[in-house]
Amino acid sequence: MITLIKNGTVITMDEKRKDPYEKLDILIKDDKIIKIEKNYQGNYDKLIDATDKIIMPGLINAHTHLGMSIFRATNDNLTLQDWLENKIWPIENKMTDEDVYLSALISCLEMIKTGTTCANDMYFGYKGTMKAILETKIRVVASRCLLGNMDSKSMNMIKEFKDLITTYRNYPLITFAVTPHSLYTCSKEYLKECLKLSKDYNLPIHTHFCENKEEVNTISNNYNTTPIKALKELGFLDQKLILAHATFLEKDDLKLLTNQTSIVTNPISNLNLGCGIADLTTYIKHNINIALGTDGQGSGNNLNLFKHMSVVGDLQKAIYEDPTVISSYEILKMATINGAKALGLENKIGSIEENKQADLIILDLNNIEIYPYPDLICQIVHNVESQNVITTIINGEILMENRKLLLDINEYSLKEKIKELYQKLNIN
Repeated sequence: MITLIKNGTVITMDEKRKDPYEKLDILIKDDKIIKIEKNYQGNYDKLIDATDKIIMPGLINAHTHLGMSIFRATNDNLTLQDWLENKIWPIENKMTDEDVYLSALISCLEMIKTGTTCANDMYFGYKGTMKAILETKIRVVASRCLLGNMDSKSMNMIKEFKDLITTYRNYPLITFAVTPHSLYTCSKEYLKECLKLSKDYNLPIHTHFCENKEEVNTISNNYNTTPIKALKELGFLDQKLILAHATFLEKDDLKLLTNQTSIVTNPISNLNLGCGIADLTTYIKHNINIALGTDGQGSGNNLNLFKHMSVVGDLQKAIYEDPTVISSYEILKMATINGAKALGLENKIGSIEENKQADLIILDLNNIEIYPYPDLICQIVHNVESQNVITTIINGEILMENRKLLLDINEYSLKEKIKELYQKLNIN
C-alpha cells in the first residue's frame, strides 16, 4: 500500500533541515516514509490532500498509565499520597483484567483523537492494557509495574514481566521498559533485581522519581544521601534511564546524570497534586533530554499532549519571570523527537524523515478560534485543540481520517460499560 500525503505544510522536527516547516509531499509505503519531496509526481494507491493543512510527527507521551482513564477527575483537593493510598490503590486492588482493558481502551482512543501515536505506559494490569493496545494499534513501550521487597508477590511481578516480553516481543508496535514504581515503594534489593532485568534484556528503566518533597525526604532518609546519588549507588545511572517527574533535583547532582538519562516532565499532574514545578530550564542547561508526559488521567486529567505543551513553557517563563527562557520549538521537541530519544526510538519515530516509521498526524488550523497563525510553531504549542487533529496515522495505517475513527469499536457501548464499571468499583 502506497499512500501519498500531498500539498501540506510539514513540520519535520528533523534538525538537519534548514527550515522548521515547509511545503512538502510525503510518500508512505506500507509502514515507512520512503520519500519526502516537493511536488511528487509518481505513483500511489491512496491520496490524502493536505492543502491548507499541517503535517507533523505524531506526539509521544513519555510517561502515562493507560489503565487509569476511569480515575479522571478523582483527585480534587487531595495530596498525592492521600489520593494514591486512600483512593486509587484500594480500587485498583479490585480491578480485573477486563476492567483494566475497558479503562485502557478509553485511553487509546483518546490518544488517537488527540494526536498521540506512541505512549510509554506503566501500569500493573498489563494483560488488560495489552488487549486494548492491540485492538487500537497504538505504538507503546509496554511494562508491568514492579514494586515490593523481594517477597513472593513482588518476585512474581518480575515473572509476569518476563512473560509479557515473551508473548509480545515480535509485535512491531511494542517495545519494553523495566518499570520499578519508585525508590520509595521498592526495597534496595528489589531495585537491584530490576537493574539486573534491565541489563539482561537490554531495556531502559522507567521510574517515578522525586515527584514531590515528601518523596525526596523519604529517599534521602532511606539512602542517607540525595536521590540522584541514590540512583548512582544503585547502579541505575549506568543504564538508559527514564525519570518521570523529577520535580525536585539537587542542582549540584545534575552533573552526575549521563546522556543515557532522560527526564519526563508532567506539568499538569504536578500542578493538580500540588507537587511543585520542575526547573526544566536548569535541566536543559545541563544538556539533559527533556520529554513530555501526561501522567494518568487521574492526576493529569487528560492525555491530550497539546494541552500539556501549552502549560509547560508558561510555567518556566513564570518561575523565572522571563519570557525568553524557553521557545515553542523547544517545547514541541519535548513532545516529539525528545520523547523518541527518551524511549530509545529516535531512529524510528519522533520526526518526519525518509526510512522512519510513518507515525504522522494532520492538523486543520482553519477554525476561527485559533485563526490566524503568523507563528505556526507557537500556534501549535499553545492553541491546538483536539478538534484540530483530523487524521492520525500509526505505522503507516490510517486510524482516524477527517475526524472519523477507522477502528471497529463502538464508543457508545464502551461508555455504557464504563458506567457499569463505575458502579461496580464505587468510584466517586
